[in-house]
Amino acid sequence: MQLGTDIQRAKSLLQRGELVGIPTETVYGLAANAFDGNAVAKIYEIKNRPQFNPLIIHTNSIQKLAGWGIHLPAQALLLAKHFSPGPLTYVVEKSALIPDIVTAGHDSVAVRIPNHSLTLELLALLDFPLAAPSANPSGYISPTTAQHVFEQLGSKLPYILDGGACNIGLESTIISFISDMPKLLRAGGLPVEDIEQVLGSAIDKTSLINNENPLSPGMTSKHYSPTKKLVIGLVQDYLDTYKPNEIAAIHYAEADAYLPLQNQFILSPEHNLNRAAQHLFAAMRVADKLDVKLIVADNFPQNGLGFAINDRLKRAATT
Repeated sequence: MQLGTDIQRAKSLLQRGELVGIPTETVYGLAANAFDGNAVAKIYEIKNRPQFNPLIIHTNSIQKLAGWGIHLPAQALLLAKHFSPGPLTYVVEKSALIPDIVTAGHDSVAVRIPNHSLTLELLALLDFPLAAPSANPSGYISPTTAQHVFEQLGSKLPYILDGGACNIGLESTIISFISDMPKLLRAGGLPVEDIEQVLGSAIDKTSLINNENPLSPGMTSKHYSPTKKLVIGLVQDYLDTYKPNEIAAIHYAEADAYLPLQNQFILSPEHNLNRAAQHLFAAMRVADKLDVKLIVADNFPQNGLGFAINDRLKRAATT
């Protein structure tokens, strides 16, 4: 069986330099031993991922990171007390143990403690961290179920740990601690407001796009994209060009009167941004499989996880 919950099997495969699909609270990851450059190279090959795009390494404790020579500065440690395990990634100075292929040659490394019981149990059994980007072809919509991983990468993976649907549904928020002021590199599953409240100060939000030399994943302008054209706006603005049955819509809370109901995806009828984030990527995948020519997505409120939802949609809509 290629999908399951056999942690010992996953451990054995990873120790042998193989790749395993793993669940997290954010999205499913494509995991390899982060200390094994040959294993990490398989991630780039299977995903068709550009070599300049670095990876996040995952473990289950700050103490393990320190043992590997990876130290979180004071502000990162403060955030870790509040948010780790959880959807927050810290970019800090790298250790000599981390191969350059993991960091795309940078002197920094992105680290995270995920908050999923199955993967935390696996990580506790390992004496190495896991490099794990999202388990999908590079640039496509991130997977939020084991079935999503199986559909696209199943023929290339010996095993996928099935931990159910991801309960956050967006990748982690990434903060760099390389300079004096913490810098947001990727909006994600932890709202920026929550981070700033704990720090007691604002963080730099001016570095969210980098197509040539990104310090972390998720910084390229085109990302998370369906194969169908996606735009952000109002359905009625596209009815002069497309027939109603040629359009799918991703709405925040309410259906529109213009399209067939089966072509509309309501992420949260109760106007809950957390729920909307949880369902966003799954809705995009289903919409992409419909016999339509265009996907129209709402603009979401810019507060809370709405900021990250809009970030994903803008990158998905980039041509």
